[in-house]
Amino acid sequence: MGEFGYTDGIRWYVVHTYSGYENKVKTNIEKIVGNRGLSDKILEVQIPTVVVEENDGGKIKQVEQKIYPSYVFVKMSMSDETWHVIRNITGVTGFVGPGSRPVPLSEAEVASMGVEQTKTSLPFAVGDSVKIMEGPLSGFIGRVEDISADQKTVKIAASMFGRETIVELEPTAVQEIKD
Repeated sequence: MGEFGYTDGIRWYVVHTYSGYENKVKTNIEKIVGNRGLSDKILEVQIPTVVVEENDGGKIKQVEQKIYPSYVFVKMSMSDETWHVIRNITGVTGFVGPGSRPVPLSEAEVASMGVEQTKTSLPFAVGDSVKIMEGPLSGFIGRVEDISADQKTVKIAASMFGRETIVELEPTAVQEIKD
């Protein structure tokens, strides 16, 4: 245990940067990690972005925007050494936390802020037949019409009373039908 008494292992921390320095800070952290062999202590650096459509003189173009300008997210084991490495990078103003004590993000914050993308591969795809296992249409067979980009919802077209009904469900509420 060092100066701050860190013992919480690998966690996500938020680093505040000067405006416009996010990419430089990310690049510099990654260089230092490589040069000093710290890849077991500083695992990942993220600048969460979202793609938005902008109208550029009548042309619609897709542009990547930072979700949290002036912030860089670092997955690391906090120690005196790693704190000093990050803190002394040009463009870094400090860690987010009270005083000079960095506070790691909770798992709920990591999930809701889109810092770490956990991609699970679903056992079915658009067009596949599935059995609905939960809800009012439980037991019905349907066809996967759409899977949300974050894979948190699926739209199923199920035939009910001779009419096709679209229902939106969590992926765990349906089961693939094996041929």
